[in-house]
Amino acid sequence: MQGWIKLHRKIVDSPIWNDPHYLKLWLYCLMKATHKDREVIIGNQVIKLTPGEFITGRKSLADDLNAGVKAKLKLNELTWWRYLNCLERMQMLNIKKTNKYSIVSIVNWHEYQETEHQMNNKCTTNEQQMNTNKNVKNVKNNNTRKQVYEDDSIYIMLAKYFVEQIKQNNPNFKEPNYQKWADDIRLMIERDNRTEEQIKYLMKWVQQDDFEMANVLSPSKLRKRFDQLVLKVKVQKQKNKAEHSIPTRTEIDFNEGEDWH
Repeated sequence: MQGWIKLHRKIVDSPIWNDPHYLKLWLYCLMKATHKDREVIIGNQVIKLTPGEFITGRKSLADDLNAGVKAKLKLNELTWWRYLNCLERMQMLNIKKTNKYSIVSIVNWHEYQETEHQMNNKCTTNEQQMNTNKNVKNVKNNNTRKQVYEDDSIYIMLAKYFVEQIKQNNPNFKEPNYQKWADDIRLMIERDNRTEEQIKYLMKWVQQDDFEMANVLSPSKLRKRFDQLVLKVKVQKQKNKAEHSIPTRTEIDFNEGEDWH
């Protein structure tokens, strides 16, 4: 590998900072990603890559990440691949899979890694597009109906449960818009495929964590950081298990059958 990458200081606030395997994997992805448009030949096929993308597979990923590592510390192909998929669930990257290879795309690559020249070109293009569209009006559909949730719906009940957990730390917490909170919770369940138990568990957990209790104070924030929080729970549980050497009880199953409690 040649060249360099930019690394934002806020990485220390990410759950991957506390896990050496996830951190190594993330740095590997940043270093493997191309900085310019290029073409790669796979078999008889020419693959076009754009900035922030690279091609990988289970074997090549494991070979690269295990290179130079002592045998007892190496992770198998499946484990590295599951870690990569977890980074996708955390919305740090996207994976386009085929039966021969996978293309990994770093999310927000242009915000952190593009050169000043690339950014100036992009700004010029965006400005031209804005000038072209500045007279286009957005038509709102006044007939759109917002969904109304009953007080006994699971969405309202979970919203009230979250408020109860928050008020244990801050009794003066202002009553939220329960309809909006319920809608965010519905999206977690219907679109993100979260279960009621998983959501309820994290609502309680974030208000017991010294750092997260002041940062996750709404279902929308919980939804946005859901996978990050799951990873943080798992890291914390593994650390506690290592310190006390006492197995913990499995309460909820997340992510391909793995325990994160």
